[in-house]
Amino acid sequence: MDNLTNPQPAAAPTLQPLLGMSLDQLQQLCAAEGLPRFAAKQMCDWLYNKHVDTIDAMTNLSLKARSRLAEICCIGRSEPVNCQVSRDGTKKYLFRKSDDPQQFIESVFIPDADRGTLCVSCQAGCRMGCRFCVTGQQGFHGSLSAADILNQIFSIPEFDRLTNVVFMGMGEPMDNLDNVLRSTEVLTAPYGLGWSPKRITVSTVGIIPGLKRFLDSSSCHVAVSLHNPFAAEREEIMPMQRPYPIADVVSLLRQYDWSGQRRISFEYTMFRDLNDDTRHAAELVRLLKGLYCRVNLIRFHSSPDTPFRTSSTQTMERFRDYLNAHGVTCTIRASRGEDIMAACGLLAGQNKG
Repeated sequence: MDNLTNPQPAAAPTLQPLLGMSLDQLQQLCAAEGLPRFAAKQMCDWLYNKHVDTIDAMTNLSLKARSRLAEICCIGRSEPVNCQVSRDGTKKYLFRKSDDPQQFIESVFIPDADRGTLCVSCQAGCRMGCRFCVTGQQGFHGSLSAADILNQIFSIPEFDRLTNVVFMGMGEPMDNLDNVLRSTEVLTAPYGLGWSPKRITVSTVGIIPGLKRFLDSSSCHVAVSLHNPFAAEREEIMPMQRPYPIADVVSLLRQYDWSGQRRISFEYTMFRDLNDDTRHAAELVRLLKGLYCRVNLIRFHSSPDTPFRTSSTQTMERFRDYLNAHGVTCTIRASRGEDIMAACGLLAGQNKG
């Protein structure tokens, strides 16, 4: 009876973000709302070239059109709520998840001479369960929309300095593939930013169905988190090895041509006395032999309560030299932003004020 006499106020309607919509989707929106078809191209220009943050700023749309769009849509942009700056110039930005403001995600801007790389997140937390990854320890709190993914790119002060985007932040891209593909389309399509796919790298632990779909749908670079070439040992630190064995992942990759512009790389975090001896290097050579690829060795970045320790510089260099000497191109990736928990595997999406 109380609910009848004291009705609760109706929830505010959820506004559909325009950011992340393709030209085709915007044309469908225009058709549904009685707007001229050419208005979709105008909106693309405002969204992706002029970077407006309000619908009212789309001044070549009629006032009536803007008023109607504002009733059902929003731009989908929001400023970062925090920024930490590393001693090496790396910046870590904190953003709210648009449909759950209590959840936060992080992205990392890495300046390097004339290059500016942004590492973006595609999920709040992650459900892959990798034992060495701080993000995985946070649990899974939902996938990001295409607007949330692109907002990380469009809403940082360094947008105009960006030369590359890597989907290597929080979350597993193949576990949120629809929105990752929508985002990469906007980044590369003529109606969007028009970037070359060579400027974008998408990582994965090896979710085979998603990876195959991605390879068939996109020309962006791919990075596979490998970390141990032995199946049983890899499964101990990466549970997704069980449903998607790394041998099967490599077998899938061999079906594609990597001699052109699209590249495949393997990320290999070095753990002391766990995956860093000659036995592992030799098995890695056997696993990847004949595949046109690169292995990036990554120094493990320690975090509280982890049992893992990083390999020494000497061990990493010896491992690198073994791979190069046996026909597998290998480099050691420079570590950036460790002092602000912005390095590989350290993103936690926590608002520390």
